[in-house]
Amino acid sequence: MKNNIEKEFQKRFQGSSQPTMVWAPGRVNLLGEHTDYNEGFVFPMAIDAGITMAGALNGGRSVNLYSLDYDARDSFDLQQIKPSSKEKWTNYVRGVCKEFQLAGFELQGLDILIKGNVPQGAGLSSSAALEVAAAVLINTLHSFHVHAVELVKLTQRAENDFVGVASGIMDQFASMMGQKDHALFLDCRSLEYELVPTPFEQQHYAIVVTNSAVQRGLVDSAYNTRRLECAEAVECLKRDRPGVSSLRDVTMDDLSLINALPQILARRARHVVTENNRVLKGTQALKAGDLAGFGQELTASHESLQRDFEVSCPELDLLVDLSLKVPGVLGSRMTGAGFGGCTVSLVPRSQLALFEQTVAQEYLAKTGLRAEFYAFSASQGASIL
Repeated sequence: MKNNIEKEFQKRFQGSSQPTMVWAPGRVNLLGEHTDYNEGFVFPMAIDAGITMAGALNGGRSVNLYSLDYDARDSFDLQQIKPSSKEKWTNYVRGVCKEFQLAGFELQGLDILIKGNVPQGAGLSSSAALEVAAAVLINTLHSFHVHAVELVKLTQRAENDFVGVASGIMDQFASMMGQKDHALFLDCRSLEYELVPTPFEQQHYAIVVTNSAVQRGLVDSAYNTRRLECAEAVECLKRDRPGVSSLRDVTMDDLSLINALPQILARRARHVVTENNRVLKGTQALKAGDLAGFGQELTASHESLQRDFEVSCPELDLLVDLSLKVPGVLGSRMTGAGFGGCTVSLVPRSQLALFEQTVAQEYLAKTGLRAEFYAFSASQGASIL
Protein backbone atom coordinates (compact mmCIF):
# COMPACT_ATOMS: atom_id res chain seq x y z
CA MET A 1 0.00 0.00 0.00
CA LYS A 2 2.86 2.37 0.86
CA ASN A 3 4.36 2.00 -2.63
CA ASN A 4 0.98 2.62 -4.26
CA ILE A 5 0.46 5.83 -2.29
CA GLU A 6 3.98 7.04 -3.15
CA LYS A 7 3.23 6.41 -6.85
CA GLU A 8 -0.08 8.26 -6.58
CA PHE A 9 1.69 11.17 -4.88
CA GLN A 10 4.27 11.45 -7.67
CA LYS A 11 1.48 11.22 -10.24
CA ARG A 12 -0.63 13.99 -8.65
CA PHE A 13 2.26 16.26 -7.66
CA GLN A 14 4.76 15.92 -10.49
CA GLY A 15 8.10 17.51 -9.70
CA SER A 16 7.58 17.30 -5.97
CA SER A 17 10.27 15.67 -3.83
CA GLN A 18 10.04 12.19 -2.28
CA PRO A 19 7.12 12.28 0.19
CA THR A 20 7.16 11.58 3.91
CA MET A 21 4.35 9.22 4.87
CA VAL A 22 2.42 9.07 8.13
CA TRP A 23 -0.49 7.04 9.41
CA ALA A 24 -3.02 7.83 12.13
CA PRO A 25 -5.78 5.45 13.26
CA GLY A 26 -9.43 6.00 13.93
CA ARG A 27 -10.76 4.92 17.28
CA VAL A 28 -13.67 3.11 18.83
CA ASN A 29 -14.68 4.25 22.28
CA LEU A 30 -15.28 1.23 24.50
CA LEU A 31 -16.61 3.16 27.52
CA GLY A 32 -16.95 6.78 28.59
CA GLU A 33 -19.31 8.60 26.23
CA HIS A 34 -19.86 12.38 26.56
CA THR A 35 -17.56 12.37 29.59
CA ASP A 36 -14.51 13.84 27.86
CA TYR A 37 -15.71 17.44 27.62
CA ASN A 38 -16.90 17.12 31.23
CA GLU A 39 -13.27 16.49 32.29
CA GLY A 40 -14.10 12.88 33.11
CA PHE A 41 -12.77 9.44 32.19
CA VAL A 42 -12.81 7.71 28.80
CA PHE A 43 -11.65 4.32 27.56
CA PRO A 44 -11.04 4.34 23.78
CA MET A 45 -9.12 1.91 21.60
CA ALA A 46 -7.21 2.89 18.46
CA ILE A 47 -8.37 0.67 15.60
CA ASP A 48 -6.61 -0.89 12.62
CA ALA A 49 -8.28 1.48 10.16
CA GLY A 50 -7.05 5.01 9.64
CA ILE A 51 -5.69 7.79 7.46
CA THR A 52 -2.47 7.52 5.44
CA MET A 53 -0.99 10.83 4.38
CA ALA A 54 1.94 11.46 2.03
CA GLY A 55 3.43 14.94 1.91
CA ALA A 56 6.41 17.08 0.94
CA LEU A 57 7.39 20.74 1.19
CA ASN A 58 6.83 22.50 -2.15
CA GLY A 59 8.87 25.68 -1.72
CA GLY A 60 5.81 27.92 -2.08
CA ARG A 61 3.19 29.50 0.17
CA SER A 62 0.24 27.29 -0.69
CA VAL A 63 -0.96 23.92 0.57
CA ASN A 64 -2.15 21.61 -2.20
CA LEU A 65 -4.35 18.69 -1.19
CA TYR A 66 -5.52 15.64 -3.08
CA SER A 67 -7.93 13.05 -1.65
CA LEU A 68 -7.81 9.63 -3.31
CA ASP A 69 -11.10 8.68 -1.63
CA TYR A 70 -13.01 11.68 -2.98
CA ASP A 71 -10.93 12.05 -6.17
CA ALA A 72 -10.90 15.73 -5.21
CA ARG A 73 -8.24 18.43 -5.24
CA ASP A 74 -8.03 21.70 -3.33
CA SER A 75 -5.49 24.42 -2.48
CA PHE A 76 -5.28 27.22 0.05
CA ASP A 77 -2.88 30.07 0.77
CA LEU A 78 -0.99 29.86 4.08
CA GLN A 79 -1.21 33.64 4.44
CA GLN A 80 -5.01 33.58 4.43
CA ILE A 81 -6.40 30.34 5.86
CA LYS A 82 -10.20 30.27 5.90
CA PRO A 83 -12.71 27.41 6.11
CA SER A 84 -13.94 26.01 2.80
CA SER A 85 -17.69 25.67 2.34
CA LYS A 86 -17.21 23.64 -0.85
CA GLU A 87 -14.48 21.10 0.05
CA LYS A 88 -15.32 20.58 3.72
CA TRP A 89 -12.95 17.61 4.06
CA THR A 90 -10.05 20.07 3.73
CA ASN A 91 -11.09 22.08 6.80
CA TYR A 92 -9.45 19.59 9.17
CA VAL A 93 -6.08 20.13 7.48
CA ARG A 94 -6.67 23.88 7.16
CA GLY A 95 -7.47 24.06 10.87
CA VAL A 96 -4.30 22.20 11.86
CA CYS A 97 -2.19 24.56 9.70
CA LYS A 98 -3.89 27.56 11.28
CA GLU A 99 -3.25 26.26 14.80
CA PHE A 100 0.47 25.77 14.06
CA GLN A 101 0.58 29.41 12.95
CA LEU A 102 -1.29 30.60 16.05
CA ALA A 103 1.25 28.69 18.16
CA GLY A 104 4.01 30.79 16.57
CA PHE A 105 5.30 28.37 13.92
CA GLU A 106 6.02 29.52 10.36
CA LEU A 107 4.75 27.01 7.83
CA GLN A 108 6.09 26.38 4.34
CA GLY A 109 3.97 25.30 1.39
CA LEU A 110 2.99 21.63 1.23
CA ASP A 111 1.77 19.03 -1.24
CA ILE A 112 -0.33 16.41 0.55
CA LEU A 113 -2.08 13.25 -0.68
CA ILE A 114 -4.66 11.60 1.60
CA LYS A 115 -6.01 8.04 1.62
CA GLY A 116 -8.27 6.64 4.34
CA ASN A 117 -10.21 3.52 5.24
CA VAL A 118 -12.12 4.69 8.33
CA PRO A 119 -15.88 4.48 7.68
CA GLN A 120 -17.01 8.11 7.63
CA GLY A 121 -19.95 9.48 9.58
CA ALA A 122 -19.92 6.33 11.69
CA GLY A 123 -18.50 7.74 14.93
CA LEU A 124 -15.06 6.17 14.45
CA SER A 125 -13.23 9.51 14.35
CA SER A 126 -12.12 9.79 10.75
CA SER A 127 -11.85 13.54 11.40
CA ALA A 128 -9.51 13.13 14.38
CA ALA A 129 -7.35 10.68 12.38
CA LEU A 130 -7.13 13.26 9.59
CA GLU A 131 -6.14 16.03 12.01
CA VAL A 132 -3.56 13.88 13.82
CA ALA A 133 -2.02 12.65 10.56
CA ALA A 134 -1.76 16.25 9.34
CA ALA A 135 -0.18 17.41 12.60
CA VAL A 136 2.41 14.59 12.63
CA LEU A 137 3.23 15.22 8.95
CA ILE A 138 3.62 18.99 9.37
CA ASN A 139 5.66 18.55 12.58
CA THR A 140 7.96 16.06 10.83
CA LEU A 141 8.45 17.94 7.56
CA HIS A 142 9.28 21.21 9.35
CA SER A 143 11.35 19.55 12.13
CA PHE A 144 9.33 21.43 14.75
CA HIS A 145 9.83 18.72 17.42
CA VAL A 146 6.50 19.43 19.11
CA HIS A 147 5.70 16.79 21.77
CA ALA A 148 2.90 14.32 21.00
CA VAL A 149 0.58 15.54 23.79
CA GLU A 150 0.99 19.15 22.60
CA LEU A 151 0.11 18.01 19.07
CA VAL A 152 -3.04 16.38 20.50
CA LYS A 153 -4.06 19.69 22.10
CA LEU A 154 -3.33 21.53 18.84
CA THR A 155 -5.51 19.16 16.81
CA GLN A 156 -8.36 19.49 19.31
CA ARG A 157 -8.20 23.28 18.99
CA ALA A 158 -8.39 22.87 15.21
CA GLU A 159 -11.60 20.86 15.57
CA ASN A 160 -13.11 23.21 18.18
CA ASP A 161 -12.10 26.63 16.89
CA PHE A 162 -11.71 26.16 13.13
CA VAL A 163 -14.07 23.34 12.18
CA GLY A 164 -16.58 24.40 14.84
CA VAL A 165 -17.24 21.11 16.63
CA ALA A 166 -17.02 21.44 20.41
CA SER A 167 -15.49 17.97 20.86
CA GLY A 168 -13.41 16.81 23.80
CA ILE A 169 -9.83 15.63 23.55
CA MET A 170 -10.45 11.85 23.53
CA ASP A 171 -10.53 11.20 19.77
CA GLN A 172 -7.26 12.91 18.96
CA PHE A 173 -5.58 11.49 22.07
CA ALA A 174 -6.52 7.92 21.17
CA SER A 175 -5.38 8.38 17.56
CA MET A 176 -2.01 9.77 18.67
CA MET A 177 -1.23 7.68 21.76
CA GLY A 178 -2.85 4.29 21.10
CA GLN A 179 -0.86 1.08 21.40
CA LYS A 180 -1.28 -2.35 19.86
CA ASP A 181 -3.27 -4.82 22.00
CA HIS A 182 -4.13 -2.10 24.52
CA ALA A 183 -6.99 0.28 25.20
CA LEU A 184 -6.34 3.71 26.67
CA PHE A 185 -7.69 4.84 30.03
CA LEU A 186 -7.57 8.65 29.90
CA ASP A 187 -8.27 11.24 32.57
CA CYS A 188 -9.52 14.14 30.45
CA ARG A 189 -8.76 16.68 33.19
CA SER A 190 -5.12 15.88 33.94
CA LEU A 191 -4.42 14.10 30.61
CA GLU A 192 -2.79 11.33 32.61
CA TYR A 193 -3.31 8.05 30.82
CA GLU A 194 -2.77 4.34 31.28
CA LEU A 195 -2.47 1.71 28.58
CA VAL A 196 -4.59 -1.26 29.64
CA PRO A 197 -3.95 -4.67 28.01
CA THR A 198 -7.04 -6.00 26.20
CA PRO A 199 -7.57 -9.74 26.86
CA PHE A 200 -10.17 -10.06 24.09
CA GLU A 201 -8.14 -12.18 21.69
CA GLN A 202 -6.67 -14.43 24.41
CA GLN A 203 -10.20 -15.22 25.54
CA HIS A 204 -11.38 -15.67 21.91
CA TYR A 205 -13.60 -12.58 21.81
CA ALA A 206 -13.75 -9.77 19.27
CA ILE A 207 -14.74 -6.12 19.44
CA VAL A 208 -17.33 -5.82 16.68
CA VAL A 209 -18.40 -2.41 15.43
CA THR A 210 -21.75 -2.38 13.64
CA ASN A 211 -22.51 0.62 11.45
CA SER A 212 -26.21 1.46 11.60
CA ALA A 213 -26.04 3.20 8.17
CA VAL A 214 -27.68 6.20 9.88
CA GLN A 215 -25.37 9.09 9.06
CA ARG A 216 -24.82 11.73 11.67
CA GLY A 217 -23.18 15.12 11.39
CA LEU A 218 -21.78 16.43 14.66
CA VAL A 219 -21.80 20.09 13.67
CA ASP A 220 -25.53 19.93 12.89
CA SER A 221 -26.54 17.60 15.72
CA ALA A 222 -27.62 18.20 19.30
CA TYR A 223 -24.03 17.60 20.44
CA ASN A 224 -23.37 21.24 21.31
CA THR A 225 -26.74 21.41 23.08
CA ARG A 226 -25.69 18.55 25.36
CA ARG A 227 -22.50 20.39 26.24
CA LEU A 228 -24.50 23.46 27.21
CA GLU A 229 -26.90 21.38 29.31
CA CYS A 230 -23.96 19.84 31.19
CA ALA A 231 -22.53 23.31 31.84
CA GLU A 232 -25.93 24.49 33.07
CA ALA A 233 -26.13 21.52 35.45
CA VAL A 234 -22.73 22.50 36.87
CA GLU A 235 -23.94 26.07 37.50
CA CYS A 236 -26.97 24.73 39.39
CA LEU A 237 -24.84 22.31 41.44
CA LYS A 238 -22.49 25.12 42.46
CA ARG A 239 -25.23 26.54 44.68
CA ASP A 240 -24.85 23.57 47.02
CA ARG A 241 -21.27 22.66 46.15
CA PRO A 242 -19.22 25.83 45.37
CA GLY A 243 -16.13 23.71 44.62
CA VAL A 244 -17.72 22.06 41.57
CA SER A 245 -16.16 23.31 38.32
CA SER A 246 -17.27 20.44 36.06
CA LEU A 247 -19.33 17.26 36.33
CA ARG A 248 -16.03 15.47 36.99
CA ASP A 249 -16.22 16.92 40.53
CA VAL A 250 -19.54 15.16 41.19
CA THR A 251 -19.54 11.50 42.29
CA MET A 252 -21.97 8.65 42.82
CA ASP A 253 -22.36 9.89 46.42
CA ASP A 254 -23.94 13.08 45.02
CA LEU A 255 -26.76 11.41 43.08
CA SER A 256 -29.40 12.85 45.44
CA LEU A 257 -28.16 16.37 44.61
CA ILE A 258 -28.26 15.54 40.90
CA ASN A 259 -31.75 14.08 41.07
CA ALA A 260 -32.98 17.33 42.62
CA LEU A 261 -31.97 19.35 39.53
CA PRO A 262 -34.53 20.31 36.86
CA GLN A 263 -35.50 17.08 35.09
CA ILE A 264 -33.49 17.44 31.86
CA LEU A 265 -30.38 18.67 33.67
CA ALA A 266 -30.69 15.84 36.19
CA ARG A 267 -30.75 13.25 33.41
CA ARG A 268 -27.73 14.76 31.65
CA ALA A 269 -25.65 15.01 34.83
CA ARG A 270 -26.71 11.55 36.02
CA HIS A 271 -25.42 10.01 32.80
CA VAL A 272 -22.02 11.69 33.07
CA VAL A 273 -21.50 10.77 36.73
CA THR A 274 -22.60 7.14 36.32
CA GLU A 275 -20.62 6.83 33.06
CA ASN A 276 -17.41 7.95 34.80
CA ASN A 277 -18.08 5.22 37.35
CA ARG A 278 -18.64 2.66 34.56
CA VAL A 279 -15.26 3.51 33.03
CA LEU A 280 -13.53 2.89 36.36
CA LYS A 281 -15.40 -0.39 36.91
CA GLY A 282 -14.92 -1.52 33.31
CA THR A 283 -11.16 -0.96 33.28
CA GLN A 284 -10.80 -2.84 36.57
CA ALA A 285 -12.83 -5.72 35.10
CA LEU A 286 -10.52 -5.90 32.06
CA LYS A 287 -7.41 -5.84 34.24
CA ALA A 288 -8.88 -8.81 36.11
CA GLY A 289 -9.68 -10.60 32.83
CA ASP A 290 -13.41 -10.39 33.65
CA LEU A 291 -14.96 -9.98 30.21
CA ALA A 292 -18.47 -10.67 31.49
CA GLY A 293 -18.14 -7.80 33.98
CA PHE A 294 -16.78 -5.53 31.27
CA GLY A 295 -19.68 -6.46 28.98
CA GLN A 296 -22.21 -5.56 31.68
CA GLU A 297 -20.75 -2.05 31.84
CA LEU A 298 -21.10 -1.72 28.04
CA THR A 299 -24.81 -2.54 28.15
CA ALA A 300 -25.44 -0.30 31.17
CA SER A 301 -23.70 2.53 29.31
CA HIS A 302 -26.12 2.18 26.40
CA GLU A 303 -29.16 2.29 28.66
CA SER A 304 -27.87 5.52 30.20
CA LEU A 305 -27.07 7.09 26.81
CA GLN A 306 -30.53 6.10 25.59
CA ARG A 307 -32.60 7.24 28.57
CA ASP A 308 -30.64 9.90 30.45
CA PHE A 309 -28.46 11.54 27.80
CA GLU A 310 -30.91 10.90 24.95
CA VAL A 311 -28.32 10.66 22.18
CA SER A 312 -29.31 7.27 20.83
CA CYS A 313 -31.85 6.64 18.07
CA PRO A 314 -34.30 3.78 17.29
CA GLU A 315 -31.84 2.12 14.90
CA LEU A 316 -29.01 2.05 17.46
CA ASP A 317 -31.38 0.74 20.15
CA LEU A 318 -32.51 -2.02 17.77
CA LEU A 319 -28.92 -3.01 16.96
CA VAL A 320 -28.10 -3.30 20.67
CA ASP A 321 -31.20 -5.41 21.31
CA LEU A 322 -30.46 -7.71 18.36
CA SER A 323 -26.80 -8.04 19.35
CA LEU A 324 -27.60 -9.05 22.93
CA LYS A 325 -29.86 -11.86 21.66
CA VAL A 326 -26.95 -13.62 19.94
CA PRO A 327 -25.63 -16.42 22.19
CA GLY A 328 -22.40 -15.56 23.98
CA VAL A 329 -22.48 -11.79 23.37
CA LEU A 330 -21.38 -10.20 26.66
CA GLY A 331 -22.37 -6.58 26.06
CA SER A 332 -23.34 -3.99 23.47
CA ARG A 333 -23.82 -0.22 23.29
CA MET A 334 -23.87 2.73 20.94
CA THR A 335 -20.44 4.30 20.55
CA GLY A 336 -19.50 7.79 19.47
CA ALA A 337 -21.48 10.97 19.91
CA GLY A 338 -24.75 9.34 18.91
CA PHE A 339 -27.71 10.31 16.72
CA GLY A 340 -26.64 7.52 14.36
CA GLY A 341 -23.31 5.91 13.71
CA CYS A 342 -22.23 2.64 15.29
CA THR A 343 -22.62 0.17 18.10
CA VAL A 344 -19.80 -1.78 19.73
CA SER A 345 -20.33 -5.35 20.93
CA LEU A 346 -18.23 -7.99 22.69
CA VAL A 347 -18.73 -11.12 20.57
CA PRO A 348 -17.25 -14.64 20.80
CA ARG A 349 -15.07 -15.27 17.75
CA SER A 350 -16.85 -18.59 17.29
CA GLN A 351 -20.12 -16.65 16.84
CA LEU A 352 -18.93 -13.92 14.48
CA ALA A 353 -20.60 -15.38 11.39
CA LEU A 354 -23.86 -16.03 13.24
CA PHE A 355 -23.73 -12.53 14.79
CA GLU A 356 -23.32 -10.81 11.44
CA GLN A 357 -25.92 -12.97 9.68
CA THR A 358 -28.71 -12.74 12.26
CA VAL A 359 -28.24 -9.08 13.19
CA ALA A 360 -28.01 -8.04 9.52
CA GLN A 361 -31.14 -9.96 8.52
CA GLU A 362 -33.35 -8.74 11.34
CA TYR A 363 -32.05 -5.16 11.11
CA LEU A 364 -32.74 -5.04 7.36
CA ALA A 365 -36.21 -6.53 7.83
CA LYS A 366 -37.16 -3.96 10.49
CA THR A 367 -35.49 -0.82 9.13
CA GLY A 368 -34.76 -1.38 5.43
CA LEU A 369 -31.13 -0.46 6.20
CA ARG A 370 -28.05 -2.60 5.55
CA ALA A 371 -25.77 -2.71 8.58
CA GLU A 372 -22.02 -3.04 8.07
CA PHE A 373 -19.77 -5.04 10.42
CA TYR A 374 -16.12 -4.55 11.36
CA ALA A 375 -14.08 -6.71 13.72
CA PHE A 376 -11.32 -4.38 14.90
CA SER A 377 -8.08 -5.03 16.76
CA ALA A 378 -6.38 -2.58 19.11
CA SER A 379 -3.87 -0.70 16.97
CA GLN A 380 -0.71 1.34 17.27
CA GLY A 381 -1.24 5.10 17.37
CA ALA A 382 0.05 7.68 14.87
CA SER A 383 3.39 6.84 13.28
CA ILE A 384 5.76 7.77 10.49
CA LEU A 385 5.78 4.98 7.91
